[in-house]
Amino acid sequence: MLAVGLAVSAAALAAATSAPTERAGSPPQAVDDTGQQQRRAAVRPEVVSAPVRIADAATVRLLRPGDRVDVIASANSPISGGGSAARVVAAGVRVAEVPDPGQTSADGGALVVLSVPRPTATQLAGAAGTSRLVVTLC
Repeated sequence: MLAVGLAVSAAALAAATSAPTERAGSPPQAVDDTGQQQRRAAVRPEVVSAPVRIADAATVRLLRPGDRVDVIASANSPISGGGSAARVVAAGVRVAEVPDPGQTSADGGALVVLSVPRPTATQLAGAAGTSRLVVTLC
């Protein structure tokens, strides 16, 4: 009986060590042409917190953490033709934090913190320097 138990344990141990295993949270694995396993890198952009000044403080007061918004940049000065150019800088990004209602700037704007991929944070910072930023709820 003891020999049978040892044999079963040895077989289970051999099967466990020869078969590849994946840990929870580890990147998925692929098998190449030679049958060797390779790790596939999980490609996810790094998410950062980006403080963004929105031109209309009243709009910011409508926001709650967890909301999804589009951030739109409109040029500070009109372009030829009498209108102003507007472009979406960030689409469907998550609101992380909203300031206290009393924390508005002299120009009437208010700060909101968004969770965005690092490249989008760079685009938001660049747009804030040349444009007025507004949000729309998704």
